Formats: sequence, C-alpha cells, structure tokens
Amino acid sequence: MSMFLEIIIRTFTAFIILWIFVHILGKRTIFQKTYHLLIATITMGTIAGNLTFNYKIKFIYFILSFVIMGSVIFTLNILSVKSRRFRERIAGKPVTLIQEGKILEAALQKTGFSMDMLKQALRGKDIFNLDEVDWAILEVNGSLSVLKKAEYQNITRKDVNLNLPSYKVPVELIMDGAILSDNLSNSTYNEEWLNKELKKRNIQVSEIAYAVVGTKGNLYIDLYEDSQQPSN
Repeated sequence: MSMFLEIIIRTFTAFIILWIFVHILGKRTIFQKTYHLLIATITMGTIAGNLTFNYKIKFIYFILSFVIMGSVIFTLNILSVKSRRFRERIAGKPVTLIQEGKILEAALQKTGFSMDMLKQALRGKDIFNLDEVDWAILEVNGSLSVLKKAEYQNITRKDVNLNLPSYKVPVELIMDGAILSDNLSNSTYNEEWLNKELKKRNIQVSEIAYAVVGTKGNLYIDLYEDSQQPSN
C-alpha cells in the first residue's frame, strides 16, 4: 500500500472513531467540559492526529489506544452519574464568587479568576454594574450563573398579574419544497389541515422554501420566488 493511500485511510478511520466516541458519550461531551471530559477530548484528538500522520506506528496500536481511552471515559461517566461524591471528585464543584452582593476574594484566588475576568464574564450576561449582582456562581463547565438583586430583575407577567395565553413550540411543516411528515404526525396539525391552508392561498408544496406554525399558532410561509410575499 502506498503512503498516500495509507494516510487517506488513516484520516477517514480517525474521523469515524472520533465521531463514534462523541456519539457514545452524547451531547455532554460538547456541553459540559468537565476536567475528565476536557482531558479525554484533548487526548483523543492527539491520538487521532497521530493515527493520521504517524504511519511509522502500527495501525492496531492506535485502535487499541482509542478503545482503552474510550472505555476509561465511558466508565468515569457512568460512575459520575451514579455517585455524587465521585462526580465532585472528578468534575469538581460549583464555586460561589459573589454571595449576597459581596465579592469573595478567596474564591476568586482559588479558581484563578481576576477581577477583570469576573467583570468580563458579567458583561457577557449584560451586567455592567457589580452592584446589580446578588449571587454569581462559577459552574463546573466554566460558565458563570448570575442572580441579580430583586430590584434589578426583569418583571414577569405573573408580577403584574397579566393573564396572557402561553406560547407554543414552533412546528416546522415544510422545508425545501418537501412536507415534514414526522412533524405533522407528532403535532396537532395534520396533512389534511396543511393542504387546506395551502389551497386557501393557492400555493403548491413545491413552491415553498419554508413553512412553520409559529408560537402563536399562525402559519408562516416563505416561497422560493422573491416576487411572491410570505403568507401569515
């Protein structure tokens, strides 16, 4: 086998194995970058990179490394789900940085957070004044959760006793000129209802780029032709 062909095969193999690895571990690998998952991601990426270009090492050794690392991370994930104490040991615990409006300097120092970093993280939450913050907690995945003081919190409908109808989850009905049958069968809207609505508007399914029932129950239609206006 030529070196060129071997690199191609190794590259595709590395991609497939990494895809399987992420798929097995689930969305947690992407969303919750805890210590062990971050280490696993870096390690698996390094192994995949070596598998692709380091053709001097036997192919089977890389496969063995993938299996061993994948098994270790999979086992750690199972144990972290079943045991809170074990989860705290391998993933860490949330750290309170601001408590009842007071900045905890010791916690900042412990987590390696400077005041500038804290202010930057708060600005990411649209908070430019430290005086607005009641609690700020650094989560295990590195994100900052913030609770504003009562006087700075947004007013809800319940606060002003407004009895407004609740919104629904949008339901996509047509995309790229094709009916999304699964969405129709899993919602209160069926294909017969859709055909009636399209007939009212004198529109064919093939003419529609996108159609969705919005949060208020209104049907929005976007046509391929720019000269034709979307229907509501």
